[in-house]
Amino acid sequence: MSHEIFNKDSTQTSRSTYRGESSTTSKGSESEPMSTLNHASSINEPIRTTQNDSSKISKKLSDPSTFISQRSSLLNSVQEIVDAPVPLTEKSLLEKKLNTKLRDSNGLVVVRSDSSSPLFSLKSFEELKLKPDLLKGIFSMGFQSPSKIQEIVLRHLLDTSPRNIIVQSQSGTGKTAAFAIAILSRIDPLISTVQALILAPTYELAIQIGSVIEKMSQFLPYIQIAYAVRNSSGPKRTNMIRNQLLTEPIVIGTPGTVEDWCYKRRVIDLSKLRICCLDEADVMITIEGFQRTCVDLVRRLNPSVCQTMLFSATYSDEVMAFAREIVKNALVFRLKREKQTLDNIGQYFIRCFEPEQKFNAIEQIYDHVTHGKIIIFCRKRTIAHVLAARMTNPERSVRELTEDLDIEQRASVIHEFRECKFNVLISTDIIARGIDIDDVSVVINYDIPVTTNLKPDYDTYLHRIGRCGRFGKLGYTFSLIDSDKDFDRINAIEEHFCHFIDEITIEELTNLRLDQE
Repeated sequence: MSHEIFNKDSTQTSRSTYRGESSTTSKGSESEPMSTLNHASSINEPIRTTQNDSSKISKKLSDPSTFISQRSSLLNSVQEIVDAPVPLTEKSLLEKKLNTKLRDSNGLVVVRSDSSSPLFSLKSFEELKLKPDLLKGIFSMGFQSPSKIQEIVLRHLLDTSPRNIIVQSQSGTGKTAAFAIAILSRIDPLISTVQALILAPTYELAIQIGSVIEKMSQFLPYIQIAYAVRNSSGPKRTNMIRNQLLTEPIVIGTPGTVEDWCYKRRVIDLSKLRICCLDEADVMITIEGFQRTCVDLVRRLNPSVCQTMLFSATYSDEVMAFAREIVKNALVFRLKREKQTLDNIGQYFIRCFEPEQKFNAIEQIYDHVTHGKIIIFCRKRTIAHVLAARMTNPERSVRELTEDLDIEQRASVIHEFRECKFNVLISTDIIARGIDIDDVSVVINYDIPVTTNLKPDYDTYLHRIGRCGRFGKLGYTFSLIDSDKDFDRINAIEEHFCHFIDEITIEELTNLRLDQE
């Protein structure tokens, strides 16, 4: 496979148009107009569908009396439907619900000869001179050594003169653990007011962060957490008296409730905070309501004593500019675009000149390339229903994961996938962000992810392909291209990340083999 940085000029002649030469072209496809595909690619406005519409299509396709030709037609008929984007808060919530443990990097396939890898780790937690009881808590969670991002970031967070910090790292590299360790290291047991504030976009995310910190601090008896959340069925309620400062050293909460505690109840003195952390920072400063609250809270901190930390897997250029504006004099750890694509993932695209070729490509990938689990991403839940119906057979277990399921059901499906109760997951972008699943060897983009204005969605593409190749393991991704617009989008993605995406034909798939050793 090829991972070298591509030369744009060298690709323009060989990829001048979507309908360029390809051995996947069916007889007569070069002279016949692609009416349905071109029509699908020229959509100007999203077309909505209901859950009933989706179930009707899925039932009809799963009916054995539906001929293959009819199934192809139905598959194409729903391609024009564009689902509403999944809220960022839901993606973050699912990620935190499923990723609660520190990971043992000694049990991972890591290319340790590459010292620039975010997963390359030479230091041990002992060398960071952490508190013995904190080390005991970390080791009790099964984590043996820090990842590269933890080593680099903790070095600055634990410095005697800590700096503000903005951190980006690929999903699965231990960002939450990094700020949890830093916070627990800096709590002074002799101070009886709130010292650390952690902001999260949802109630569930706040609880998930708290569960990690509670496990990590189990041997630190002075660590107590107050949860600034509105859900009364959550953790033990904090007893508070208006205008009387809380005594818990750590507060974890959502922006609205934290704002209430600071300004109305006056139980948190922002000027006395030593640490303020925004988790899922891209979500927190992208959503308008959160942005206003977070900006106001951060600007009321005492910069001479309080360290501000922003952590996220992605930052658009606009969000990064805004982050630097509100967090002054920050050290910024941001991945270069070519690094964001993860060099251990082979990226390919396949031209498909009719809908049935997409299904054929998926079958060939499953039969000849996949050694482990496979995830197929679709923009639309109706397509996910169709593919699940077509791919399921007595010898192959397939599940789908879409917005039709509630959060608990989604978590259950992912848990079963992790436990190898099935090995093919067909999903919308509800799990594109930050979900760690071992042994995913292949990711297929049934279609290219797009923004609401139908432009290439670079962050979602990155999150999708990052579901394989976790923690330095090898993986393959295949994008199925069936229109001029998707062809333009894959070229744009290639340019954006400065990383070549190889073209491969369906016939050539038989020559690919995953080397997981």
